[in-house]
Amino acid sequence: MTASIYDFSVPTSKGDEKSLEDYRGKVLLIVNTASKCGFTPQYEGLQALHEKHSESGLVVIAMPCNQFGKQEPGSNAEVQEFCQMNYGLSFPVMGKIDVNGPNRHPLYAYLTQQAGGVITDGIKWNFTKFLVDREGNVIKRFGSISKPADIAKDIEELL
Repeated sequence: MTASIYDFSVPTSKGDEKSLEDYRGKVLLIVNTASKCGFTPQYEGLQALHEKHSESGLVVIAMPCNQFGKQEPGSNAEVQEFCQMNYGLSFPVMGKIDVNGPNRHPLYAYLTQQAGGVITDGIKWNFTKFLVDREGNVIKRFGSISKPADIAKDIEELL
């Protein structure tokens, strides 16, 4: 059987596993994030997308990662505190994972297989975004420089 996005679980900030099956029927925007990155202010745009479209079925999922310039050095609890204090995020911020390398989370192996990059399929930096439709298909990949507002149209087409 071919893998689907719903076959994966991701760690929560509390150390549990959250099945992506729980998001079946939703449009997902999965983003590898970091608190000390030049792109960190994108949290504001991600929160704006969440506030505007969550009732229509959008779920933004932040996946903190410390693989790029060690820009997410804190514990899961510290990441949660940062996101709340600085951005008031109300979408899920999961537990830290690796998105590249030998310890890459299986979800990211799947995402990069479904939507490869320009030069390499690996994740190049923080705030790479994957858009997934209501049927669980990986529709599009957006690089770090793509601001959340710039991808709103792509999201709205799926809602």
